[in-house]
Amino acid sequence: MTVYATMDSPLGELLLVGEESATAAGGTALASLSVPGQKGGAVVQDGWHHAPGAFDEIVRQVQAYFGGELTHFDVEYAAGAGTDFQRRVWEALDGIPYGTTTSYGKLAEGIGVSRAGVRALGTAIGRNPLLVVRPCHRVIGADGSLAGYAGGLDRKRQLLDLEGGRAGA
Repeated sequence: MTVYATMDSPLGELLLVGEESATAAGGTALASLSVPGQKGGAVVQDGWHHAPGAFDEIVRQVQAYFGGELTHFDVEYAAGAGTDFQRRVWEALDGIPYGTTTSYGKLAEGIGVSRAGVRALGTAIGRNPLLVVRPCHRVIGADGSLAGYAGGLDRKRQLLDLEGGRAGA
């Protein structure tokens, strides 16, 4: 069963979508976390159940992150989203440490994607369904520019500022 809730954040109202899970804390595996106006973001569907309590632990972690008290999320993600390539890229995003950034090219090199495949890598990053908790905001242009973010460049800048800058690009 698909469940959802919303929460306030410095980025605006976040929409959390999850799937029931026997192993996840609170019984919910996170399938999507999106911001208002996000390109390709989730929207509530008929048949989804509003269940704010199902996300208590996730909400606690997101609030701690925005409060500067959490640097790594411990959240179970719902299985099945994305292609094999997208999942490989998304797993690489999880390895970018808090407070650092990397370029699209360096991320591609790190997972064995050819120079010609950097565009596909960027597309996979743009389809990340878990903004904030899966840190796609930590990927920037090779020249240090803020390039691409489904939630908007202002929000990307906000997240990088929260984490202390752009070291490591």
